[in-house]
Parts: sequence; C-alpha cells; structure tokens
Amino acid sequence: MSNAPSGWDAAGEPHPLDAPARSSLNGPHAHFAERRGNVLRYPADVATFTALPEEPDATDWEDIATLVGPGEVVPLNGVRTPPPDGWEVVMRLAGVQLVDDGVRAAPYEEAVRLERKDVPEMIELVERTKPGPFLPRTIEMGTYLGVRRNGALVAMAGERLHPPGWTEISAVCTDEAFRGQGLATRLVLAVAHGIRGRGETPFMHAAASNTNAIRLYESLGFRLRRTTTFLAVRVPDHVPVA
Repeated sequence: MSNAPSGWDAAGEPHPLDAPARSSLNGPHAHFAERRGNVLRYPADVATFTALPEEPDATDWEDIATLVGPGEVVPLNGVRTPPPDGWEVVMRLAGVQLVDDGVRAAPYEEAVRLERKDVPEMIELVERTKPGPFLPRTIEMGTYLGVRRNGALVAMAGERLHPPGWTEISAVCTDEAFRGQGLATRLVLAVAHGIRGRGETPFMHAAASNTNAIRLYESLGFRLRRTTTFLAVRVPDHVPVA
C-alpha cells in the first residue's frame, strides 16, 4: 500500500495510518518484526507485509532483497518512490483506506472466537472467497471471529495490522451459499466492538474497484480517509551491492 502522506498527528508526526505496516512493526507488532537495516517485515507465515522507509535508498532495496530472497514477490507499504531497475512490478491496484466515523459497533452472539485449531478451515474459507492473504500464523495478529452453520465455518472477520491506537479489520468473508444473511456485517461490527473495547479505533482497506464493499462499510459508519495503492514487486535474481 503506497501513497503520499495524507496527514499528520497531533504531535506533528506523520500519521501512523499513512504507513500502517511500518507503524505496526515499530509498535504493537514489534514482537513479529524481522529487521535488516531500515527494512521491516512480518514472518513469512504470519503476513506478507514488508515495510521500507518512505523514500528508500539503494541499501534499503538491497536489505529487502536479502530478507526475502531472490525471485520472491514483496507487497510494499508506504513507499513513495518506484523500485530500482530490475525489480518487476507485479501488482499495482488502486485502493482506499476507511476509518471509524461512528460505526455502530455491537457484539454478535452467534460469533465464536476462532483458535489455532480452526486455522485449516479458515484457510479453506479464504481460498474459496478470496478476501486477501491468510497464512498459517495470521491468526496471531489479533482476534478472529467466525460463524458456524451445521459445524462448518461459513463466515469470518478479524484483526490484522495494528498501528498504535488503531486496529485493521480484515479477512471479511462469507461462503457463497450463506451470503445475503448479513453475516459479514454483524462480524465487522463485532470485531469493531472488541477494538473499541480496548480504547482503539477500527480501520479497513479495500480495493477501489470493490464498490459494493465500500458502500457497505460506509453504511456501517466508516468514512474514506485516503486513497492508496496496493503494490507488489518481485525481487530480481541478482541485486547489485550498494
């Protein structure tokens, strides 16, 4: 996710949501952080996010290549400059960032907290519904809630990035056979309720083309904070030493 900074916090610092992965890895998710120089990343089985400085230099690009390895695809976050020659851009997708602006957060009695034993089902549901990456240890990033019908997991939503004072709601998905029942809506509001209960503020990301989801989230009380770009690049087979 990449875009020019869109705001500053009350202390005159860049807003933590302008580079949420970097803010997370330098803050509440520091225990996950793998670091080389100025580059941070989540473990490969937790999340795909890698965070560079806003304007990385040649050494930063070399460090990210060393961290992830040649030929690997790297989602980037908060980077304002294009990658060097030899780095292939494999995805560039317009997106939006939405923040809580009066969300009607509420618990959901049917929702159950998902645990490690549920991860295989969670991965299977994600593979069917395609809300975005979900890896074997993604569940460690926060609370995930699900709905079961006849014992099967049919919908879920949970917490992902965690900049100081904020928590991202992610992995919102419903099995096709159970759509139209408001399960995703109730789960989003329930996850938001838990985030609010910790004194934090919910936020979300969505592809700009996913207008139905954006309309839904706005109807729940989220508002557009900024546009952004979801960017992924492939590390070249050989990176020149800076």
